[in-house]
Amino acid sequence: MSTQALRFALVGNPNCGKTSIFNRLTGARAKVANYPGVTVERRTGPVSGTSTPANLVDLPGTYSLHVSSLDEKVARDIILGQMAGEAPPDVLIAVVDATNLRLGLRLVLELEKLGRPMILALNQADAAERRGIKIDTEGLAEAIGIPVVETVAIRRHGLKALREAIDQASTRYQGTKAEVISDAGASRKESVESLYQRIEQITAAHVIAPPDKITWQDKLDRFVMHPIAGLIALFMVLLLIFQAVFAWAAPIMDLIDGSFGTLSEWVAATLPDGILKDFLADGLIAGVGGVLVFLPQIIILFFFILLLEDSGYLTRAAFLLDRPMRGVGLSGRSFIPLLSSFACAVPGIMATRTVPDPRERIIAIMVAPLMTCSARLPVYTLIIAAFIPDQKVWGIFNLQGLTLFALYIAGIVSAALAAWLLRLRHTREEFPLLLELPAFRWPSPYHLLIGLRERTWVFLRRVGTIILALSIVLWALSSFPAPPADATGAAIEYSFAGQLGRLMQPLFEPMGFTWQMCIALIPAMAAREVAISALATVYAVGGETFEQALGQTLGQSWGLPVALAYLAWFVYAPQCLATIAVVRRETNSRSATAFFTFYLFALAYVAAVITYQVSSWLLS
Repeated sequence: MSTQALRFALVGNPNCGKTSIFNRLTGARAKVANYPGVTVERRTGPVSGTSTPANLVDLPGTYSLHVSSLDEKVARDIILGQMAGEAPPDVLIAVVDATNLRLGLRLVLELEKLGRPMILALNQADAAERRGIKIDTEGLAEAIGIPVVETVAIRRHGLKALREAIDQASTRYQGTKAEVISDAGASRKESVESLYQRIEQITAAHVIAPPDKITWQDKLDRFVMHPIAGLIALFMVLLLIFQAVFAWAAPIMDLIDGSFGTLSEWVAATLPDGILKDFLADGLIAGVGGVLVFLPQIIILFFFILLLEDSGYLTRAAFLLDRPMRGVGLSGRSFIPLLSSFACAVPGIMATRTVPDPRERIIAIMVAPLMTCSARLPVYTLIIAAFIPDQKVWGIFNLQGLTLFALYIAGIVSAALAAWLLRLRHTREEFPLLLELPAFRWPSPYHLLIGLRERTWVFLRRVGTIILALSIVLWALSSFPAPPADATGAAIEYSFAGQLGRLMQPLFEPMGFTWQMCIALIPAMAAREVAISALATVYAVGGETFEQALGQTLGQSWGLPVALAYLAWFVYAPQCLATIAVVRRETNSRSATAFFTFYLFALAYVAAVITYQVSSWLLS
């Protein structure tokens, strides 16, 4: 008779190592989606290496069952079994940072009152040992009344014992049904004083901690969180990232670019002339290859973001930037959502749910798309490579990398200015910044690889669905109807795409855009990176390596002012329908969504016109 898989839920404070444990227990079999009705990420997967089947869900981090943000509310609702469309968990796995047991025990004791079966995982046990912290796990288990397991998720230590505890819980609670806990049942709690009194009693009896002394982490914090030296260090870290995006990715990009060019040439040489040959060479291969070539740069950008997050540096950057961000109407809480927007504005906007001040949250949502997302990167690198010389500046920096850095800085400065204009001082509520500083730690290579795999798959899925479909549609619009027999111009001029581009061109004439450029702006509304494949299609680029061939074609067709105006447009334009949709969903306001869309398009138009006119005047 088969055993039914129980549901285990990982619950704990932010930065306690839940996600690392989740990745170790589920491996590559995890699934990422959203919870029904909300935009909070849902990570689930079967536990590997257990003798009994078990499913694991990684809940958003929370410090207590008495919540203040949407992420925490989702965690609470799932624990209680009140989340619509989600079965209540059969067993809770409470993850606590062993170096800060007092902080984690508050949530553990609150969970204990619910009566749910529970396992306590003391993570980062090695870090606690290095600090001289000794925890009597047997005594702690007896005091709380639940199994206690020491783990070091990044090194697999303790995971065997945790799997054994999961097996024992699966056997013990097999056949029992997890019940929904009412709000009245959840509200039965000790007073704050008695709760912390119990925490002190437990830690005094079962934890031996050495007297406080200055460690290397304290010395490093004095530097990275210094109001001047810390900001300089952060600036240099960001500059390094953007230099690496250009320098490190080049060899792999050339390899991908050459492979697709060879494939296109083979198709062109093998198939007879006709619509099938044009579709495969100029539509399918050119469209997908023109975007896929930028995958290495996107992976490098994600790698650095994950590296900074896992090392514990991002939280310190949030503290460091709290004061300057308050000068523009935001706070350090908005730093991580805005930094996430460098990868994609959609999760960045979702992450603003952790901002308790409603006014600040709206401002953060409005300026998040000004952080240059990874989808803009293919457009930036193509135009920069085509028009900016590949040469050294001051013998150290690459001019192309500095140009890319300048585009990112333009977005950041514009976001700060927009936030300052949007703020209303007399309606602002003051929420002091309270965040837990995680210990500095070496990032886990396994965790980095899992994170990169997930983000790479998201990009490849876009290439295989949205971008592929739009490339085919654009190829069809560019190929039909066929030009008349007495046609003297290029075939695309007589197509549906050509007619639409000429219809739009007068509106974009003040910024020097051609009708071909106008065509590329339309599919870019679904995904910005599609602009590359769109340009490759309308300019009929194929055969050679796509990036070089398209860059050469644009260099011959555009002037430098036009290229700079095109970059300025992409710095500001909200060319992503998914971003507009998530703003509507997060704000639940049509007027806020309409304002968001209008002001970004207006910024893009004005910036592109000014850039074109001024650069034309200077170069003349």
